[in-house]
Amino acid sequence: DSNVVDGVGIMTMRRFDDTTTDLARKAALEFKNQNVKGVILDLRGNGGGLLTAAQDVAGLWLRDQVVVSERTNGKVTAELKSGGNPVLEGIPTVVLTNSGSASASEIVAGALQDHKAATLIGEKTFGKGSVQKLINLQDGSVLKVTVARWYTPNGKNINKEGISPDKKVELTADDVNAGRDPQLDAAKAFLNK
Repeated sequence: DSNVVDGVGIMTMRRFDDTTTDLARKAALEFKNQNVKGVILDLRGNGGGLLTAAQDVAGLWLRDQVVVSERTNGKVTAELKSGGNPVLEGIPTVVLTNSGSASASEIVAGALQDHKAATLIGEKTFGKGSVQKLINLQDGSVLKVTVARWYTPNGKNINKEGISPDKKVELTADDVNAGRDPQLDAAKAFLNK
């Protein structure tokens, strides 16, 4: 879901699935064509999804940079990098996060924050950054084993720490009931200053 309000492009992602990459790139190109002065990427309540989609979305801002690394027993076993065509590179960006932003959302938020491509506003993310493998046991049951953990480019352990916003803004039940969104307001104010 994307639209432009007062010269700011707003992209809302509820999950990272196999349509996310195409939709996000299309929205990014529209923003670029409309010469937006800033972009808000709303990842609140986004529980994650496909790692490749997270990699592609981060690649709208990052050129050939590490998005996330996978570590087993502290050693880097894999690194995912962004592509070479960042449509939104250099455009002031705010990422909105809350405690419902997990997994792939945390990878995108952490990568954009670490590479100084975006400012994070909202609340701390969920903290789900483990890679799990299912092992089938002889009795027919399945064991879920954590085989690796995800780290942001600067080495934050997503699983343990979550991603903290640069600017903490809470959204209360009262706000929701009254139809207010102080987090979105803070993002617009930040980009309009």
